[in-house]
Amino acid sequence: MSKPFRPWNIDQVQLLPPSVQDYVPKDHLSRFIVALVRESLDLKEIRASYASDLGQPPFDPWMMTALLLHAYASGLYSSRRIAKACGERADFMMIVALDTPDFRTISDFRKRHLKALANLFVQVLKLAEAAGLVKLGHVALDGTKIKANASKHKAMSYERMKKREAELASEVDRWLAAAEAADAEEDKLHGKTKRGDEMPDWVADKKKRIEKIREAKAALEAEAKAAAEEERRIEAEKQSQREAEGRKKPGKPPTPPSDEPDPKAQRNFTDPESRILKTKDGFIQGYNAQAAVDGQAQIIVAHTLTPSMSDQGQLGPLLDGLEASLGRKPRQASADSGYLSEANLAGLELRGIDGYIATGRAKHPTAGNGKAGGPLTQAMRKKIADGGFETPYRLRKQIVEPVFGQIKQARGFRQFLLRSVEKVRAEWAMICTAHNLTKLAKAA
Repeated sequence: MSKPFRPWNIDQVQLLPPSVQDYVPKDHLSRFIVALVRESLDLKEIRASYASDLGQPPFDPWMMTALLLHAYASGLYSSRRIAKACGERADFMMIVALDTPDFRTISDFRKRHLKALANLFVQVLKLAEAAGLVKLGHVALDGTKIKANASKHKAMSYERMKKREAELASEVDRWLAAAEAADAEEDKLHGKTKRGDEMPDWVADKKKRIEKIREAKAALEAEAKAAAEEERRIEAEKQSQREAEGRKKPGKPPTPPSDEPDPKAQRNFTDPESRILKTKDGFIQGYNAQAAVDGQAQIIVAHTLTPSMSDQGQLGPLLDGLEASLGRKPRQASADSGYLSEANLAGLELRGIDGYIATGRAKHPTAGNGKAGGPLTQAMRKKIADGGFETPYRLRKQIVEPVFGQIKQARGFRQFLLRSVEKVRAEWAMICTAHNLTKLAKAA
């Protein structure tokens, strides 16, 4: 006797027309996001931009916002991939109600309302706080390097810029001189309809390349000059203070800062604001994305982004951003040695936060430098060492690092789509908002 199987009625129609919601589980993330957007989020900043009654009616901004938030929470970031999911995945079909927007519409909506979408971070954060997911007992800070929408091979050093500019200018000048001397011959070659002195495409391209190189050179020179002026200003203030106190600076006088850029200083032609950053897997062209994560449920309570390799300058902005969003400070805060400086340790004391910043690397947060560092660094080294296994610093890794793992590995966000610090910072805010939404959905 043959084994019976369930009937495969692929061509059978249903007696009653189904709703697309019938194919999405009741506890699915998409349902939660739709309900949250419709009932809890204030989208007046987006809604107010639709003032004109002319033209075809646009897609509902609540629907488009829910679509983007769900896409980011599901690990889909490209507008083309989001549009494709709207025609293939039941959860996306449910959000758009089977009325799929074109990928260009999705892309334009994101670009047009990027700032307003980034501002939703605070609204979602306050909802998480109201749900009891944010306690601010212990907050851990860290940064992660993420690729920019630019290749590191499209960068050029200042030294190479100067050399290449001269080479290209020489090539173009030689061609122009030869063209002027051969007008009569070119009339025969090109015919009477052309003058014969038109520049070929390769010359035009090289001229454009020279212009780009000169712009990049000027930007590097302006940055170097501003940095040198700032260094001179700081040194002048220190000298004035020493003179007022009757002290002299020991040792040889420092080498005056140069207005000329470092020959190895680089600038990228695709996204000039991105930088070459070192990671454990090598060098990338990217940005340094920062997050402060609450220990209660791994909710991101503050975020920043910088093109700089260093984390030091981000501790203050993260803590101040947290307080601005929630109106209160964390009781404890921890960070790795990348944030260590006397100024940051003093800032923690000034804010009244019980801080724990490693004075060494990785597994040895109190080792490495012996007695090096200022008085606050020495006190921090002793504070962490005295705590032993019970020190709150040990919470840092288990709070903040899994969050970056969930963003980069589980949801596959490893490269920004947009370019320039301002736009990338807003994109990072959307990523942080999507992360908090997934945490909020699990607690609902």
